[in-house]
Amino acid sequence: MSALNYKHLRYFWMVAKTGSIAKAASQLNLTPHSISGQLSEFADALGVALFRKSGRSLELTDTGRRIVSYAETIFSTGDELLELVRDKSFATMSFRIGCADSVSKLIACQLVEPALKLKEPVRLICREGRLDSLIGDLAVHRLDLVIADRPIPGHFSVRAYNHLLGQSPMTALCTQALAATFDQPFPACLHNAPMLLPGEDFAIHQRLLRWLEQAEVHPHIVGEFDDSAMMNAFGQSGAGVFFVPTVIAAQVSQQYQVVALGQIDGVVEQVYAITTERRMSHPATVAISTLARDKLFV
Repeated sequence: MSALNYKHLRYFWMVAKTGSIAKAASQLNLTPHSISGQLSEFADALGVALFRKSGRSLELTDTGRRIVSYAETIFSTGDELLELVRDKSFATMSFRIGCADSVSKLIACQLVEPALKLKEPVRLICREGRLDSLIGDLAVHRLDLVIADRPIPGHFSVRAYNHLLGQSPMTALCTQALAATFDQPFPACLHNAPMLLPGEDFAIHQRLLRWLEQAEVHPHIVGEFDDSAMMNAFGQSGAGVFFVPTVIAAQVSQQYQVVALGQIDGVVEQVYAITTERRMSHPATVAISTLARDKLFV
């Protein structure tokens, strides 16, 4: 059987809806003879009988009734498509971002903001989750970009590319009340101090532990957090010293009413854009990269 002829299907559907070739011809602005010929071609192509005569009218065969139900679905879907295309929001370019749990939401928000200010409107779709899950969605094109704190892990057999957006040293923060209890300069003041650390899923986790060991500082680790905002909130409550990238330290200090103890230049947090493009070409990814290079991570 040859490919389905949708023009023939529409003629058949119209005859089935109106109940006669003459009425269908009138609605389609065609001659009854033309409709009759098209129906015969359609039936011959399918190799089935679509109608049988019942007096002066046409009656659908069982096969014809089943085909009508499919035709209803096909043309109903087509009408919905036309409505969507007429809707201006349908033409808006979508930009689908995955943000790894381990990336500061303040940094992610600043990075993504330029995508909402493009000349061509963009509808932003954001997902948050573990990096491995987001990479899987990127591989099947459910996402356009993944923001992560590390390159794509080597065990992933995914054709994707790492674009380093920037890196920042870390700053230690705590409440003014907690800072007032320290009688040593930074970082010696951290010895035996209560401390909050990012969880093991954060790339910075092991770097901070190595730095503490090398500095011969042994704090009292009271908690590890898989969510940076929750860690910051506990820091605001006075539960312990916590670390944030220096590029957002001033914002975090103001938002959570905490003070900076000192900066760790030897420990940096990196931020990557992971895409399926070797060279970033999507207007939104270009805008993100430009902001990271020219402003956020200067």
